[in-house]
Amino acid sequence: MPLTFDDLVHRARALSRGGRRAILGITGSPGAGKSTLAEHLVRDLNGSGAPWVAHVPMDGFHLADAELERLGLRDRKGAPDTFDAAGYAALLARLREETHADDIVYAPGFERVLEQPLAGAIPVPPTARLVITEGNYLLLNTGAWARVRPLLDEVWFCELPEPERARRLVARHEQFGKTREEAQAWVSRSDQPNAELVATTRGRADLVVPESALPRVRA
Repeated sequence: MPLTFDDLVHRARALSRGGRRAILGITGSPGAGKSTLAEHLVRDLNGSGAPWVAHVPMDGFHLADAELERLGLRDRKGAPDTFDAAGYAALLARLREETHADDIVYAPGFERVLEQPLAGAIPVPPTARLVITEGNYLLLNTGAWARVRPLLDEVWFCELPEPERARRLVARHEQFGKTREEAQAWVSRSDQPNAELVATTRGRADLVVPESALPRVRA
C-alpha cells in the first residue's frame, strides 16, 4: 500500500515510546516540503492536549549576514558552510541528554522575512518527548555535519519531482520579496547545487517520503 500521512503520524508517535525523549530528523532538498511536513506532524501529534512534540528547525543555525560578509560567503547563503553545524549538533546532544531534566532548552529560530537567525526563539519544554528537527544537511557526513546523524533516532527524506520542487522554491523566494527573475536566478545559482548535494544523501535515510504522503501546500 502507498505510504500515507497517517502512516507517518503513527511512525513518529512510536518513536517516543518508553518515556525517553526521541529526536526525528526530516531532510530533503530545498523546497521538498520538510518544514510543512514537520509542522503538520507537530499539529496532529499534539492535537488539543498538552503539547508533547516540539519543532526545532536547522535553519536557526544560519550564520548571520554580517558573518557571511566577513567570510566572503554571502552569495552562497544556504550552502553547508554557511551554517553553524557544530552548534546545531551541540543543541541536538543537549536535547537528547536531558542532563537537567527540568530545564527549558531554548533553540534559535529563523525569520524568513529578515532572512536572519533569532536566538532563543523556540522553547523546548521538559515535557517534550519527541523533538522534530528538519533541514537540508542532516545526513551529510562531512565536517561537523557528521555529528548530527548519530543524535537522531530516525531520519526521513522528503522527495518531490524536480519541476514541482523548483516551482515551490521560486514561489517561496517571490513571497519573501524577490522578483520572479531574481528568484529564478537564486534557485539556479544557489539552491540547485545545494539540492544536488542533498540528493546524494538520500540512501542514508531510514525512510523516503514520497509526494503522495506529504501534506499539500499552497505555493
